[in-house]
Formats: sequence, C-alpha cells, structure tokens
Amino acid sequence: MTQVNDVRDAHIAPAAPTVSPWQPLGQPVFRMLWIATVVSNIGSWMSDVGVNWSMLMLSADPLDIALVQAASSLPMFLFALPSGVMADIVDRRKYLLFSQLWMLIAAAGLAVLSFTGHVTPTVLLVAAFLLSVGSAMSSPPFQAIVPDLVKKPELGAAVALNSLGVNISRAIGPALGGFLLSLAGPWMVFALNALSVLGVAWVLWRWRPAPALPRLPPEHFFAAVRTGIRYVHAAPVLRNVLIRTVAFFLFASAGWALLPLVARRELGLGPSGYGLMLACIGLGAIAGAILLPRLRQRLNADRLMVAASLVFAVTLLALAFVRHFWLLNLFEFFTGFAWIAVLSTLNLGAQRSAARWVKARALAVYLTLFFGSMTAGSALWGQLASRFGTPFSLCVATIGMVLATATVLRWRLEQDPDLNLDQSQHAGDGVNLPVANERGPVLVSHEYLIDPQNATSFLQAAQELRRVRRRAGAMSWAIYEEVERPGIFIETFLMGSWIEHLRQQERHTMNDCLLLSRVLAFHQGSTPPAIRYLVAPV
Repeated sequence: MTQVNDVRDAHIAPAAPTVSPWQPLGQPVFRMLWIATVVSNIGSWMSDVGVNWSMLMLSADPLDIALVQAASSLPMFLFALPSGVMADIVDRRKYLLFSQLWMLIAAAGLAVLSFTGHVTPTVLLVAAFLLSVGSAMSSPPFQAIVPDLVKKPELGAAVALNSLGVNISRAIGPALGGFLLSLAGPWMVFALNALSVLGVAWVLWRWRPAPALPRLPPEHFFAAVRTGIRYVHAAPVLRNVLIRTVAFFLFASAGWALLPLVARRELGLGPSGYGLMLACIGLGAIAGAILLPRLRQRLNADRLMVAASLVFAVTLLALAFVRHFWLLNLFEFFTGFAWIAVLSTLNLGAQRSAARWVKARALAVYLTLFFGSMTAGSALWGQLASRFGTPFSLCVATIGMVLATATVLRWRLEQDPDLNLDQSQHAGDGVNLPVANERGPVLVSHEYLIDPQNATSFLQAAQELRRVRRRAGAMSWAIYEEVERPGIFIETFLMGSWIEHLRQQERHTMNDCLLLSRVLAFHQGSTPPAIRYLVAPV
C-alpha cells in the first residue's frame, strides 16, 4: 500500500468524549488491520525513497524527477472513481484482496529488475504508475469498510488512529529506506515493500464480514458512475470541498515534486539525508494529527484551512531559498503539520457531505481531483524548474498558494453545519406496484395544493427538493403551475428505470426528510400530494 492512505485516514471527526482514542484497537480485526497497514505503509515510503533516489541517479533532468510524482498521482486521477463505483457494487473484501495481489506483483517485479540491473527511468515511471494503480483500487473500499470494523461511536477515533498510523509510517519509512539504500541498494527496499503487502492481504483473507442482504439487485457499473456524478453535482458542500481541493493541491504539489531535487542538487545529500528530510515531514504530520482536535475547538474548518495553507506557502518559500540542512528540516516539519491539517479538513468535509450509499463514489471523486491536481501540478512545476530553475518554480507555487486561499470567500467548508446524512426510515412510494425493474424511463409527478400567497416561499423550498431528487439519481427535475387552477403545482422528475426509482426510495437521508417536510408544510390538501408514475411504453 502507498502513502495515498493518508487521504483515507484523515480525521472524520474528533472522538466523542466518552470514547477513548485507543478504544477501536479493542476490535480484533481493526487492530490487526491497523498494525498490518502501518507496516505496509512503512514499506511504501521506503519504496518511494528508492524510486526517487534511483531516478536522481539515472537522470539529471528536473522534469524526470517531477514525473515520478506525476506517475504516482495519475492513477488516482484515472481510476479512483471507477474503484469507488466497484467498492459500492461488489464484494469489498474480495476487491481489496485483488488490489493487494496487484501491488505485490508490481513491487516484486520492480525488486527483481533492480536486483538484475535492468532499471531505467522508464521502468521507474512505469513501476510508480502500477503501484499507484493498486493504491487507487484499494483506497475507496478501505474508506468504506472502516464503519464495518468498529462500533458507530468509535468511528471518529478509528479514523484518527488510521491517520496517526499512516504518519508514524511516514516518519519511520523514509529514514529506514534511506539507511537501507546506502547499505544494500534500491532492490532491498523494493523487495521489503513487496513483503509488507502480505500482512494486509493475510488480515483481509481471515476477515469474514457479516453478509449483506440487499433488497434490490446491484447497480450496473456505468449507471452507478452516472449516479455518483449526479450526487456530487447536487451536493453543494461536497462541491465546495472539491473546489478547495484543487485550489490547494495544484500548488502544494510543487513541494513534493521538487523536494528530491533540492535534497540532491542544492544540499548535496545522500539517500540517508533525503530520508531524514521526509522523516521530518512525517514527524510534523504526527504532531499535527495529535494537536488537530484542540485546533478544531478554536478554529472552524475554513479558518484552519486558510492558516494551514499559509503555513505551507511559507515552507515552499523556505524550500526555494534555505540551504542549511537542519533549518530546512525545521520548515519541513511544519510542511507535514500543514499537510495533515489540510488533508484532515478536506476529508472531513468530503465525509460529512456524502451519504453512506454513495460514500465510496463521492470520496473517489474527491481523490480523483486531489491526485489529478497533484499530477498536473507536478508536471507543471517540473517543467518550470527545468526551464527557469527550482527556486523560480517554488516561488511561483508560493504565490499561487497564497492567492488560492481567497477561495474561502466564495466556497466555504462550513456551509450547512447541521447536515445529517444518516439513512432515514422513509416509506417508499410505489414500491408495491407491478412494474418490471427494467422498465423505463419513469416520469414521477407529485401534485401540491398551495395557497397562492405562499407560492414564492414554496418554490424556494422546492428548489432544495430538486437537489434531493438529483442526489438520489434523478436524471432531470422541474416544477410547473397549472394555468386553469392557480395554486396547483406539479413537481416532476425523471428516473432511468423503475429499479432506479426503487433505489431512490432507499436512499433518503434524515436531511432529505427534513427538506421534504418543509415542502409538505405548504401543502393545503386534506390528503397527501397525489403521486403519478408514467413509464415509457415497451
């Protein structure tokens, strides 16, 4: 597994006061998986040091160095969303086992090529890409299974423990990787990374989750993709998170892409020194993970995000000009601190704005934009460094990071703080009608009787209802007023098929029910609004 998991493992929420931060470790499967993941992530960080350092030895072009980061980020951009869809519609345990097998083969293959002396810049880029493909496959389902491993009150503490574990590995892995590089060469760290995958695979093999008993057949792949994209489009809080994600990581990628170049060329470090710099970033991330609950009590999500972004901008500037090893390491400590603060804040926003039935897909969209920004940014900053020098590239990224903090003025993470996306017990409409699942499209209409004096307020409330229908899979939505009978409003929305309508009924959240109740409060009829179903003829 790779360091991608630090996105998955960011804090969902501070642990409840009655739950110990260590309480989830009392759950046997979670405890074993946590330990195995820490070991696996240590192997991944060791491998990253080996790949970056091998590229430094093989190529003097800054673009090649930056392309390592791009090759590691691109698979998340390409495959995170398909993986999220798969995590929502197939057996997650088997899918995770397949992803671990993929990474084992990729890591072992790189170790063999390195041992036999067949590593080239192209081989390194392909290997980084393939290893990251495995991470792209595993990250969404790993996020989705955490609620299955612990009790609901322990969820916040469980994800906080995962975050701490990833950053422990971030502190240990680079330093250990640098030591082994100087001792035995790159093949050793690649081989140990392959072995580290086995622990996670063994835990997943032994895990036997409770079998799910879905009432409806699983979604088809492409239909599930479309539904996930519709959900993101109709979720304002999630959209804000995604915009802020691009704004930060496009510029933050400069720090990761150009760090190996600064270590080797500007500071003249060997693999041990470079590993120590990465370890300082990991220590800063651990400190951030420990202090974040207190910071959240004093700063809301938007203020914390702005503060962390400005700290990261300062560390980019230090990377451009500071050439004293220990002083630069002090700045890198704050790089890790700011990095985990931003990751935690954005992941918290993505988690709380995604309903359970679509969580893997929604988080996959977040990961897609996160790593897409890292990929594009890495290539951009590498190209700038190749033409104008590393300090110039880092200065441009610093200016961009400072300007990007202005996105808080328009796209706020604290929007709708009382959002409750727990599944409701909403009674389904039309679930007992004798309609074949595959029939469709289906046009559903609701007829409301509204006092003309309240028409404007009703229409404002109905606009929120549009988001409810679209989030749950509606292809289109509209509302009309009858000409001959003023006050009669007809809400219509189109579903792709009858089974999609049945799924829509199962997807209602507590927040959806609240919005529905606000609309129904305007209805003046003695009976509930009349509902009609129109199905396309066969």
